[in-house]
Amino acid sequence: MVGKGTTGQRVLDNERDTEGVARALGLKKVYDLEYRNHLMDDISRVEMRERLIYLIRLLKIDTIVCYDPWGIYEENPDHYVTAQVVEASCWMAAGEHDYPEHFDGGVQPHGVKEKYYFARGPQIVNRVVDYSPWVDAKVEANLANKTQGPAGDNGARLRAKLASEKKKLPLLGDNDDTANREYIKNIMLDYDSWYLRGVISDRELGRRYGVEWAEAFHYIGPRPSRLDGYIAEHAVAL
Repeated sequence: MVGKGTTGQRVLDNERDTEGVARALGLKKVYDLEYRNHLMDDISRVEMRERLIYLIRLLKIDTIVCYDPWGIYEENPDHYVTAQVVEASCWMAAGEHDYPEHFDGGVQPHGVKEKYYFARGPQIVNRVVDYSPWVDAKVEANLANKTQGPAGDNGARLRAKLASEKKKLPLLGDNDDTANREYIKNIMLDYDSWYLRGVISDRELGRRYGVEWAEAFHYIGPRPSRLDGYIAEHAVAL
């Protein structure tokens, strides 16, 4: 048993939220590495790196979405520690010299092909993604994230607070479920998404690029091989 408001309860709530987010996004499986919130800067990065390298190789991960390892002015140590470990793991997982015991177990080197990095502060942005067809899925994922916020039940809380002050936002509707979804879509993602994305909302970013909703990333993709191009252009048949 864990008591309400205790560290144990928050741990349990975070785990449940993660499962809920995964369901909302249609993910098949969650690997919970059981690192504690706001304590990751005290954990061995070598240990975390080995575990991520194994998962990259095991699952043959081609695409990573993660906090930008070089994002500046980030306050949360979990964000930049995780991001820097992920960056190193993506690189090392492709090599054949690190953790050879993986190979004896049938897990082979595998390189990540694409990385989408996001940040709350200034960053290099070279790709903007239109997610308009999936905005409701993003709302559902944020709805499941009740413990850490900034979504979850905050719409219902705001509706109750306004009611206690004899006020009402028509946008929030007449029940908590509507309030939560409308708060996420029309307040968090539109007005207050600086919490997640910097100073511009997802809707405003979309307007700039002619779509309804958009996210900005520092994208790192496959590097074309100059040697392969040279061979294709100049090789002759024997």
